[in-house]
Amino acid sequence: MYKDEIIMNSDDVKRIKEQYPEGTRICLDEDMDDPQGVPAGTCGTVTGVDDIGNIAMAWDIGSSLNLIPSIDHFHIIP
Repeated sequence: MYKDEIIMNSDDVKRIKEQYPEGTRICLDEDMDDPQGVPAGTCGTVTGVDDIGNIAMAWDIGSSLNLIPSIDHFHIIP
């Protein structure tokens, strides 16, 4: 667990699932803080949200590293 990670309750997870439905396009604003991280500016598609609120991604560069909403900085591509 990351030191800044926030444990989400079921209402938080439900809100994230509603806010980022499957197929939503996302762009990463900052590099991910992970050795296998995705660089800033990379875009991808939401493939789902897991039961702890992490956003499953299919990044355009071929990675499938999940987003952690409480840690990663990103925005929806309109």
